[in-house]
Amino acid sequence: MPRRLFFVTVAAAGALVAQTAMQHSDSMPKLNLSNLIGPKPEPIIGVASVIDGDTIEIHGQRIRFNGIDAPESKQYCDDAKGFEYPCGRRSAEALDTFLAASRPVQCTFVTWDRYHRFVGNCQRGDGASVAAWMVEHGQALDWSRYSHGTYARQQAKAEAAKVGLWAGTFQAPWDWRTGHADNPQPAISQPLGTINRQVAQTYSCQLRRTCPQISSCEEANWYLQNCSWGGKLDRDKDGIPCESLC
Repeated sequence: MPRRLFFVTVAAAGALVAQTAMQHSDSMPKLNLSNLIGPKPEPIIGVASVIDGDTIEIHGQRIRFNGIDAPESKQYCDDAKGFEYPCGRRSAEALDTFLAASRPVQCTFVTWDRYHRFVGNCQRGDGASVAAWMVEHGQALDWSRYSHGTYARQQAKAEAAKVGLWAGTFQAPWDWRTGHADNPQPAISQPLGTINRQVAQTYSCQLRRTCPQISSCEEANWYLQNCSWGGKLDRDKDGIPCESLC
């Protein structure tokens, strides 16, 4: 290659890296050299453990869904009646239920983010897009900064139907993180299944309980999801048990 052409090529590549780095300064993908010239990872296939509403783990690899953003694990939102509920936890639970219905999950590589999470497009065993389902059911938002509007149609449908987050009021996850930026790095969360197993060791369906006998929203949700009588805790059938707690 002629020396002049070589230097022009290197300069163009450098400009591309600088421009992309400035555009991707948030917590999603951060461009690095391996994303440009490194080998592209093979798709990851396996049974997923849910970390939160937009992150799973397969074979020890954390995978961040490309183009969507779900409420953070510690984030709360307001329901249709103005009561706070753990929307981050609710999003993760919805994802866990969705993935469990058709295994395994397959994720195709898009890029690495700054925390070395594999960012990818994931499908359930039956081919359903995980990101599209989460947005369409109001459990995550189309992150247009990275999706370029890929899930805008699903989000419009969820908003019109007032499902999930859209049933009440909420702060966009990226804005919530800005207001809780003491530790900008993602929390190291346990997989949802691990947490549920720990909770199951504490709670039991053998003794039927009413809302005044329950001490937390987490406990009420566990009874709702695991006990034959749990539906009695959700009197108005809106999916929220013991609304004085949740």
